[in-house]
Amino acid sequence: MIAHSQFGTVMSEGGSAYTWAENSHEFRLTPWHNDPVSDVSGEAIYLRDEESGQFWSPSPLPARGNNTYIVRHGFGYSIFDYTQDGLTTELCVYVATDAPVKFCKLKITNRSGRSRQLSVTGYWDLVLGDSRSKSLMHVVTETDPASGAILARNVYSPEFGDRVAFLNCSEASRTFTGDRAEFLGRNGQLANPSAMRRTRLSGRVGAGYDPCLAIQAPLTLESGREGTITFKMGAAQGRGRPRAWGGLGRPSVPGRRRGRISFSGPPRW
Repeated sequence: MIAHSQFGTVMSEGGSAYTWAENSHEFRLTPWHNDPVSDVSGEAIYLRDEESGQFWSPSPLPARGNNTYIVRHGFGYSIFDYTQDGLTTELCVYVATDAPVKFCKLKITNRSGRSRQLSVTGYWDLVLGDSRSKSLMHVVTETDPASGAILARNVYSPEFGDRVAFLNCSEASRTFTGDRAEFLGRNGQLANPSAMRRTRLSGRVGAGYDPCLAIQAPLTLESGREGTITFKMGAAQGRGRPRAWGGLGRPSVPGRRRGRISFSGPPRW
């Protein structure tokens, strides 16, 4: 568990997670599955080779790669190390110490000896209440034009109707969707979602969808170079608070990040 008094997330050794804000039962942002055997999750990150179409997760779940993962849980963070097809990834998950924001920072190192065309996709299933079956029909998604973030709210929640959940990415170039049915496909699962067989996400948001928050960002990585993509997910009261906390900050512009990109890691608690 990585948490403070107003926000938190639970991570398993497989990478499965669930996240809440203010109240871990009454305002779950993503689903909680009390099943340690199957270790089901409503959150996922994928790395895809755009040339071959092959994809895998930087954590053992949901889309396990072919090689061995190294998992480290520390005080206030979890780190997943993995290497496949000449690409080494380090996924660090942590929570801000003073704000309801969860960070998923993925560092990718290209050791394949050639330039790689990649994409990184982050997916979060939505609850915005105590039970997904109860809140499903009331969750509405939209975009924030200034930052490109995806927002979601459940105005029918008796206690948290003014809360806004958000997902943003450090990359300015991205596609997104708020439609879970589009992302997973019919009878689809996170181990093999339909979105991983499409070149981009549709940009579909609004009311009446099976709600989720998903962003896909392309990345070109030269041989021997490193790149870092960060997803920021959280919830706050009204649209102004997430912007003040950096959750709706401006993403980086492609071309400004050259050479080695530093990885600062989680904050000190």
